[in-house]
Amino acid sequence: MKWPGTPPPLNELWRKYLDAKRLPDFLDLASEPHGDYPHWDTLRHLTPPKGLSSEEWWLGIKMRREGLLKQMPLLDKDGRPFRFGVPDLVQEELHNIDAGAGRSIGIPEPIVNPQTRDRYLVRSLIEEAITSSQLEGAATTRQVAKEMIRTGRPPRDTSERMILNNYQTMQRIVELKAQPLSPEMVFDIHRLVTEQTLEEPTAAGRFRRPDERRVVGDDSGEIFHDPPPAAELPARLEAMCDFANGKTPGFFVHPAVRAILLHFWLAYDHPFVDGNGRTARALSYWAMLHQGYWLFEFISISSILKKAPAQYGLSFLRCETDDNDLTYFVVAQTRVIRRAIDELHSYIGRKTAEVRELEARVQALALFNHRQAELIRHALKYPYQEYTIAGHRKSHNVAYQTARTDLLDLQARGVLASRKRGKKMVFTPPRDLSERLRRMETGPAGA
Repeated sequence: MKWPGTPPPLNELWRKYLDAKRLPDFLDLASEPHGDYPHWDTLRHLTPPKGLSSEEWWLGIKMRREGLLKQMPLLDKDGRPFRFGVPDLVQEELHNIDAGAGRSIGIPEPIVNPQTRDRYLVRSLIEEAITSSQLEGAATTRQVAKEMIRTGRPPRDTSERMILNNYQTMQRIVELKAQPLSPEMVFDIHRLVTEQTLEEPTAAGRFRRPDERRVVGDDSGEIFHDPPPAAELPARLEAMCDFANGKTPGFFVHPAVRAILLHFWLAYDHPFVDGNGRTARALSYWAMLHQGYWLFEFISISSILKKAPAQYGLSFLRCETDDNDLTYFVVAQTRVIRRAIDELHSYIGRKTAEVRELEARVQALALFNHRQAELIRHALKYPYQEYTIAGHRKSHNVAYQTARTDLLDLQARGVLASRKRGKKMVFTPPRDLSERLRRMETGPAGA
């Protein structure tokens, strides 16, 4: 990631270009590029409107933006406020988020259906746990991570521990969604995120100390962000909680925008030795759930961020290099949230189509409950997969006895075979599973 080009100082542009006669030209011609909110680093490479230079175009755009920006209760290290706007492209994304994330219409039937919703909940928790950890350097495959969570085996290394911590944190966030945010809750979330992953174990769940200066940089040593001093952190955290709980500012902030700004706030203050990014994303989940976006239990934003991590980092830098304008981060994150919602709807559509196709092809699935049918579908796709009672329980969020009954019933009907591995029972599909299912359509189970 590279620093974005720093915009030319506005006071210099005023002196260089602006006079009363040209003011109407600036306001008439200097419009934003359609569907974008460009930083100077992007705008300077675009062709300006006829009659304007790139610098004049930028000055006109800044003049237009000035009237839209509202002040945040978040201050930078020099005491200057951050500000944000909600331009048309953000308003469009907010409408799409409202329509697709549980506050309006269009909720997929499998999410509403209590028989199937838990499967999608567990899938999203696992996906977010994995990708949020990978954004922070966790190195393991998705398949290995899923196997660890579903089987309940202990983590083998720090990367797996990070993922398991994130999974447990996301579960905890769902439990905490009705509670107001407090410093104690933030510390608890950080402790969950970082348990057994820090070089200094006592740093979990506490502020960084003055002697623990932490900066955001790259492997070459370039520093992108030097956060506020440790002495300011208690007051800044109190102010952040007031903002998260809607006590500030004194004007309406769209709930999704509030969650996004909370995400930025914790990342900017960087109050912990490590785990700030994961904690910031967890807090944005809490904020969305707390404000009524219940579908967010099923959405993974980190899976979108991981596809373009440099853009994620750049959205922070653009804010700090252009007069603390948080609109860049708001634009980027509303797009991420909308894409995550779209991917959830697309995923549910694909899975629904798969189930319908399988049910049409293998009528024997009607002989099983929905959890067993899902396991059979998975076994047909992955014939060498192993299943355990603990894994089946986690996959469907059911009691241990329910999961045990499901698997033993499948074994009794010849759909699964079992063997002992230590004290644990391991179930595997037979090689002729498809044929056995077809025979069930016309004869006794297991015939």
